[in-house]
Amino acid sequence: MLGLVDRRGLRIVPSPDEAEVIVVNTCGFIGEAKEESIDTILEMGRYKEPGSGGRCERLVVTGCLSQRYAGELEKELPEVDAFLGSGEVDRIVAAIDGGGHLHDVAPVPSYLYDHTTPRLASSARHSVYVKIAEGCDRPCAFCIIPKLRGPQRSRRPESVAAEVRALAAAGAVEVNLVAQDLTTYGTDLSDPGVDLAALLRRLGGGTLDGGPRWIRLHYAYPTAMPDTLLAAIAEEPRVAKYVDVPLQHIDDGVLKAMRRGYVGKTPRELVDRLRRRIPGVTLRTTFIVGHPGETDAAFDRLLAFVEESEFDRVGVFTYSKEEGTHSATLEGQEVPARVAEERRRTLMRLQRRLVKRRAKALVGTELEVLVDGPSDESEYLYEGRHEGQAPEVDGKVFLSLADGVPPLRPGDRVRARIDATADYDLAATAVSVLSKSPVPPGPTRLPVLSA
Repeated sequence: MLGLVDRRGLRIVPSPDEAEVIVVNTCGFIGEAKEESIDTILEMGRYKEPGSGGRCERLVVTGCLSQRYAGELEKELPEVDAFLGSGEVDRIVAAIDGGGHLHDVAPVPSYLYDHTTPRLASSARHSVYVKIAEGCDRPCAFCIIPKLRGPQRSRRPESVAAEVRALAAAGAVEVNLVAQDLTTYGTDLSDPGVDLAALLRRLGGGTLDGGPRWIRLHYAYPTAMPDTLLAAIAEEPRVAKYVDVPLQHIDDGVLKAMRRGYVGKTPRELVDRLRRRIPGVTLRTTFIVGHPGETDAAFDRLLAFVEESEFDRVGVFTYSKEEGTHSATLEGQEVPARVAEERRRTLMRLQRRLVKRRAKALVGTELEVLVDGPSDESEYLYEGRHEGQAPEVDGKVFLSLADGVPPLRPGDRVRARIDATADYDLAATAVSVLSKSPVPPGPTRLPVLSA
């Protein structure tokens, strides 16, 4: 959307009180996200009021919340001038330019961007995200995403490669591949041999000259990880030895209620395969606690699984009852919210203890660290991440400089000696510079227009 607006010639301003048009991009996945979206819409709407100090003439709401509740929102939020669904990214300029409300939010999203879509880097230029597919065909009982994002739609591999090449040329050192269902990439395309493993070979091999240092995988479904994919992760030097695989639970009964399509034996076997086939792999996973039907015994089995598996990264979420999902119909099996929250805290306490133990083994070792920028901790100059730390969701490496190491910029890669550990973060000393940032000094806003 930023790229389309930029191509239109509109100027993006840093704060809403300066804007003549405000666009709120929403989430409609779980209750907390919906509440935050509504609060933000109401807050931005005040900039249209006389005497507010704002200049807003037009308020546009986009994304999954308006995809899900367009009719209701239009009645409740008259201050909004246009609603766009999650599959109508390409209509953002029309929504900004047009008059009145847009009533025709498409019931089933079909939009899919490609390498020719204009793009504007809104955050770090050295670490970027590339969406390789939209939508999801999974029937998970707790999840509304297929209704919000539509069916699986994979991009052409040559389109993904062209975008990654353009982003690398503009300074990207790390590329994070994302999708609602990453590991079914290509299954909807007619071409034989197009899958995630082949895409990684293309992006990580010699066919992509000047490519990024790290290609990172986010959201790999547990039942769609063949040996060919594990081999590509293990063998391609540019592919980070990092896998984000959301297991959600280990108890057979809960997994059945969740409609995940596997039983507890599958996650156990997958964890073993990943560690055997990809030496040194960092494993990240997520779990849902408090799903209808989760008993104390089922939760105890999850605790035991986490302790025996010693995951590097774990996120835990309490179940959110969402209308339109199968889980919401499971009457009489609800877990009280206070119980679900206590289970979340218990699981995170266990994970914190496991992480501390694993982190201590790193003290005295040296790791390659990608510099993200100045540190927000006063005793350190910079912060960054090693290969086993994804941006935003994992911990950080806080850096001081050894004698003779020059000042650093975002996108620099250094060799760092680990000196100390915290719960999820590491403290280190940069002992040498491996490579300087390919990002030229200048504004952080960068159009990436790939032809």
